[in-house]
Amino acid sequence: MLKSLTNPKTYVAYLFLLPAVAILAAGLLVPLFNAFDLSLYKWSIGIPWDKREFIGGASYTRMLTDDYVWTSLGVTLRYALWIMVLEMILGTLLALTLERPFAGVAVFRTIFILPLMVSPIVVGLIWRYLFDARVGIIDHYLEAIGNAIPVLQPLGFTRVEWLGSPDLALPALIITDIWQWTPFIFIIVLAGLQGLPSEVTEAAFMDGANWLQMTLFVKLPMLRSILLVTLLMRLIDVFRALEVIFIMTFGGPGLSTEVLSLHIYKTAFTSQELGYAAGISVLLISIILVLSLGIMVFNNPLKERSDF
Repeated sequence: MLKSLTNPKTYVAYLFLLPAVAILAAGLLVPLFNAFDLSLYKWSIGIPWDKREFIGGASYTRMLTDDYVWTSLGVTLRYALWIMVLEMILGTLLALTLERPFAGVAVFRTIFILPLMVSPIVVGLIWRYLFDARVGIIDHYLEAIGNAIPVLQPLGFTRVEWLGSPDLALPALIITDIWQWTPFIFIIVLAGLQGLPSEVTEAAFMDGANWLQMTLFVKLPMLRSILLVTLLMRLIDVFRALEVIFIMTFGGPGLSTEVLSLHIYKTAFTSQELGYAAGISVLLISIILVLSLGIMVFNNPLKERSDF
């Protein structure tokens, strides 16, 4: 490390990186500072900025006892946990399945990435109608299965109020997100698999490793950094999820699907408490930062960077 710092080429590299780092820092830190500054005031749309009321840290004190904030945070954590686990498993399995070429593999890969090309608003509308209890195709087939096999009806094979049930609305949103974003995991893991050195996998095959052993003890350990970076990217994206939930449930029924980002929106534009909404935004950013740093400390893909 010390040798690297004394190398003149190191300073040249940092000099070239400086403009990009400065622009990124300004783009990230200035809005964050403005949000923190706004959280210190009581202000709403329509009130002149010079008439705002300074309240200091009252917004953050209020958050500690605000049941709505903690309820929405709990919904966000449950939503994120299920999505991260299921999408990482499904995306990795799809990548492992379609890793090797076979007849029609390009068609399957194309089909699996199509959901990524659909706008979140369109995704929300599509799945809102799919889950509709009156005209939705999901309930149509559930009812058909229940009528054909009556013994399955107690298991839910009948028409269900998906988006109208506090118990089923969140699972419906999770299913929607899995459909839309599992292809993202699939693409990255597939690219990682195709970039693995063939010498290692061939050596494991020559030693008698079967597919499961090859996957668990050779491929996945070598993909550890890629998987963790992918997890981090999806974690950040899940915590800022808004459009699909806004279209499908708007946080209902009750507060069963009101994630923290949606609660911030309602606080800012429905309750007209922009200062308090900015304070909750700072809380959300802090949570994302802590979780991101935790993942990076656990496995930092940059720690093994090449020396200049």
